[in-house]
Amino acid sequence: MKTIQILGAGCAKCRMLEEATRKAADAIGLEYQVEKITDVMRFSDFGVMMTPAMAVNGEVKVSGRVPSVDELKQLLQ
Repeated sequence: MKTIQILGAGCAKCRMLEEATRKAADAIGLEYQVEKITDVMRFSDFGVMMTPAMAVNGEVKVSGRVPSVDELKQLLQ
């Protein structure tokens, strides 16, 4: 099972990234759990300077933008 971390303060783009990530993960049949990280102090633990961001098992895959569902599918595999 993969842990997908969504980093962001809860803005509209953060919610869009979470929704797109869930769609992508479901589409490829990934077994996952989502952890929302809204504490700005924890963003630096990941080296993230721009949100929204998405990490998989602690490894940042995207930061500062909301990729397409197709791009997210590739990042999650």
